[in-house]
Amino acid sequence: MNLIEMWHQMGFFAKAIAWVLFIMSMISFGVAIERFYTFLQARKQSKLYAPQVAKHLKEGRLKEAIALSQKKDYRYSHLAKVVLAGLNEYQFQAESGGAALSRDDMMDTVRRAIQRATALTGSDLKRGVASLATIGATAPFVGLLGTVVGIITAFQGIAATGSGGLGSVSAGISEALVETALGLLVAIPAVWFYNYLTGRIEFFNVEMDNSSSELVDYFIKKTA
Repeated sequence: MNLIEMWHQMGFFAKAIAWVLFIMSMISFGVAIERFYTFLQARKQSKLYAPQVAKHLKEGRLKEAIALSQKKDYRYSHLAKVVLAGLNEYQFQAESGGAALSRDDMMDTVRRAIQRATALTGSDLKRGVASLATIGATAPFVGLLGTVVGIITAFQGIAATGSGGLGSVSAGISEALVETALGLLVAIPAVWFYNYLTGRIEFFNVEMDNSSSELVDYFIKKTA
């Protein structure tokens, strides 16, 4: 009996479980592909952005650094988002209320703006990743549910026909076990994707923290 024949002989509940697992798999791969692309662009754009903004800041060209950070070419860059928040806040304080604030208060304001941007960017990087953990944790149990129901159905068939031979239940049990296999096939890639993407997010968070610290140090030296 091949998989097509098994599918045609499955009951409504077994088919519903299979469709649920198929949808979970599509969500898993969809999230993974979208995050892979986003992270690839973030790394690529940040690698190009960092030396350029550092050059502008080193030469004291704050407005050019802000304009660079706002370019669409760096819209995926996590570093550009964090640095832009700090630059905008520093410029705002310097041009408006900065004179009424002490240097320490001004730096605290800039630091809070950077922290907010870092938190928002980190949250955006995590978008959809939690669903991979959910799918990886629940897909085996969804498949197991289909297996249990399939075995119950097989034994109900034995009770109805009065035949207890292995041949009378082997087809039903094999159909039921397919559900467990499907659950594992959905869960394993989801767990792999989740672990990889979580590692990349941690790396991006470290980069943002380092850039934030360097930017604050730059502002402190500039206002000294």
